[in-house]
Amino acid sequence: MYWGTVTYVSKYTLSGNRPIGVLGGTFDPVHHGHLRPALELLEDLDLAEVRFVPCRIPAHRGEPRASAGQRARMLEAAIARQAGFVLDRRELGRDGPSYMVDTLESLRREFPEQALCLILGQDAFASLDTWHRWREIPLFAHLLVLERPGYPPALPPALAALLENRRLREARELRETLAGGILLHPVTQ
Repeated sequence: MYWGTVTYVSKYTLSGNRPIGVLGGTFDPVHHGHLRPALELLEDLDLAEVRFVPCRIPAHRGEPRASAGQRARMLEAAIARQAGFVLDRRELGRDGPSYMVDTLESLRREFPEQALCLILGQDAFASLDTWHRWREIPLFAHLLVLERPGYPPALPPALAALLENRRLREARELRETLAGGILLHPVTQ
């Protein structure tokens, strides 16, 4: 089974570093639905920070209305006064579509001893199997899936199996390993 390749990650014990949240997207425009859940996660899970990663060219959507530079400036203004929110521009300089697996691989090199948590809505998680090199994502980060009230999506079989095999029951488990787990976390409507 492919997921067996992450065992080296799951057996690694962390030294107590607080996890880093990673929230990617077009942010066209950034809005309360991005900011409020990020703040809740920062506080509820005691994350070290939430890194907002605007993509230059989205792989799963049409062309954004605002340019990459405009979206980055809007995002920068939106998060400027919130401690723990960081604008991460790494995808803006890339050619071609932005792929989260490449971003997480880059972040893993930058933060080799800190857990990374990719923040996803339930809708994004339900389509994760359509992402570029999606099976490698748990090698680099935990998946932090935001549960929305009244939205329990049906999962494709591969994702249902992934959730069954990797589900974390408590937030503290995010601190015990670098990557590989899935935590479902409710957010305010």
